[in-house]
Amino acid sequence: MKTDKQHTILKTQDLSVGYVSKKSKHIVASNINIELYSGELIGLIGANGIGKSTLLRTLTKVQKPLSGHILIKQKDINSLQTYDLAQTLSLVLTEPIASKNLSVFELVALGRQPYTNWIGNLTEADLNQVEKALQLTNITSLKHKKCFELSDGQLQKVMIARALAQDTALIVLDEPTTHLDMYHKAYTLKLLQKLAKDTQKTILFSSHEIDLAIQLCDSLIVMTNHQVVSGPPCQLIEANIFQHLFPKDLIVFDKKTGSFRVKK
Repeated sequence: MKTDKQHTILKTQDLSVGYVSKKSKHIVASNINIELYSGELIGLIGANGIGKSTLLRTLTKVQKPLSGHILIKQKDINSLQTYDLAQTLSLVLTEPIASKNLSVFELVALGRQPYTNWIGNLTEADLNQVEKALQLTNITSLKHKKCFELSDGQLQKVMIARALAQDTALIVLDEPTTHLDMYHKAYTLKLLQKLAKDTQKTILFSSHEIDLAIQLCDSLIVMTNHQVVSGPPCQLIEANIFQHLFPKDLIVFDKKTGSFRVKK
């Protein structure tokens, strides 16, 4: 729930997302009206192939919306130049990093690119932001290691640290728990929860870890075949939203426990 100290960081107005080809227009989801607030951890959830990545790409200006508006800090996203957007929004993707020969410090420092001069020299302020990001993600001890030496869980923390070093109001992560075991899935989402609270940044992530998202997120964006709805998990549970995520022949949602279970 929004408090007096929170601010709207991202807002959509009658947004429709999808694809346009020469012959037709394919709508993935429409009538999307959501608001993301400062200091919140927001999970984007839904069944496989429902369009989560399409929505994330649209919200981050990687692809154009079919219609509607996206406002970031009350500015239309289309009015923001590349460098302005890079100082407002940071993106953590699932694609492998370009060079694992970089040290952890070097990779995290890349988050300062929107602020450095054309040579890329780091100022004292830049270095302080990098050190702060390393501390917040508990990876200071790894700063001199090469990225190829890291486990998947460690590398994911490095990518989160790079986004923190970028120092944007909004951090967007696409499937940050992919390839992680159960412990590190929970650890990563718990870390994101703490970072949102401690830094007052807005952190939005897509995930298949729906049970974890229900437990840890301040708010959820739920995509079904018929609608996109958002709100606090408890509110969505009461509205029976999760009952419509999957076919009922195998998976059912238990409102009492707030989790999914397999039918016996």
